[in-house]
Amino acid sequence: MKNEILFERAQKVIPGGVNSPVRAFRAVGGTPRFFERALGPHLWDADGKRYIDYVGSWGPMIVGHTHPAVVAAVQAAAARALSYGAPTAEETQLAERLCELVPSLERVRLVSSGTEATMTAIRLARGFTGRKLIVKFEGCYHGHADALLVKAGSGALTFGNPSSAGVPEETAAHTVVLNYNDTPQVREVFSRQGKDIAGVIVEPVAGNMNLVLPAAGFLEALREECTRHGAVLILDEVMTGFRVALGGAQARYKIKPDVTTLGKVIGGGLPLGALGGRRDIMEKLAPLGPVYQAGTLSGNPIAVAAGLATLQLMVQPRLLDRIEATTKALVEGLASEANKRGVTFSSQSIGSMFGLYFREAPPKSFAEVMQCDRERFNKFFHAMLERGVYLAPSAYEAGFVSAAHGDAEIEATLAAAREAFGRL
Repeated sequence: MKNEILFERAQKVIPGGVNSPVRAFRAVGGTPRFFERALGPHLWDADGKRYIDYVGSWGPMIVGHTHPAVVAAVQAAAARALSYGAPTAEETQLAERLCELVPSLERVRLVSSGTEATMTAIRLARGFTGRKLIVKFEGCYHGHADALLVKAGSGALTFGNPSSAGVPEETAAHTVVLNYNDTPQVREVFSRQGKDIAGVIVEPVAGNMNLVLPAAGFLEALREECTRHGAVLILDEVMTGFRVALGGAQARYKIKPDVTTLGKVIGGGLPLGALGGRRDIMEKLAPLGPVYQAGTLSGNPIAVAAGLATLQLMVQPRLLDRIEATTKALVEGLASEANKRGVTFSSQSIGSMFGLYFREAPPKSFAEVMQCDRERFNKFFHAMLERGVYLAPSAYEAGFVSAAHGDAEIEATLAAAREAFGRL
């Protein structure tokens, strides 16, 4: 099998054989697929097998793979230059479009990844407030910056401990980790330490511990406490931006953050991220202010071209409504197939994101996510893979549907699931 040969070869020169850990299939077992091409809702691996794709490059491919308009924009930009390291009109055009679509954005800085965006947002919150503490939530992932690779301590409201080797304890000590959706805990930590909190960073809809929706009042409480204590509210919309709604989860839930981080969709599949927000906060960034941030490839013209073309497609009338309906049909169909076969299973979706759980009801917290039957998911994953359906190779990741998925793909997926659930 060519996939196995390629994986063996890769492991000789790349740590674990992959350039991002979840790709290694360690969570589910087996050999990762090496892909050679993609079109619309489909992927083809090195052995020539076709898959219906529900990973979507982990979110960016909302209009489908290799959309002609996006490819044409990239080709035109590449014909002019691969990089300038200097300003372009298109960078401003993209920033203007982001401010237009996400009303909380008054100023935008383009970067090269979601991790870079969140790292900068944290530094900006500290530089703006002159404080050190950052509040995050267990199960929310914001990239691999040192201050954010932190897990909860042994007790409630404790300072975090490093969750990665190489992160100094003194760095982790400035991060407080709370339980997602625990509003009383949020209010308690602010009552104790509000004057020391520089900012709160949260996925408004969690997608990195599978899909977990915010409980009623949770996001509102974050906004209230940050306003009351002068802390910066950062919504990490790297994943949810243009997936949950055209204006992001903040538009859907009517929450106005101080700073927003974006990525994935805004690059159309190429490396691009952004942070934006209130003018007074954003103008603390160099060269106007004392908070330093720079990037050689920030605003890369090819990535910007892909992003502009993708966002232009996104504003088509009712496009997002159609993708949301397709996503809902998928999760409801999967739940029905599982129920018919007596398999303990639940599912949910929001916008074009979805979650699959081998438990009776969708989880509301990291602790409940951990109660899912991971071994059963792994068996289901491989059964679906065998039948040409590519899901995220982890029980703790959200899935994604694109505009290219239609009735045929949903029907084929449910047919595969019918057999997969039957094997469980």
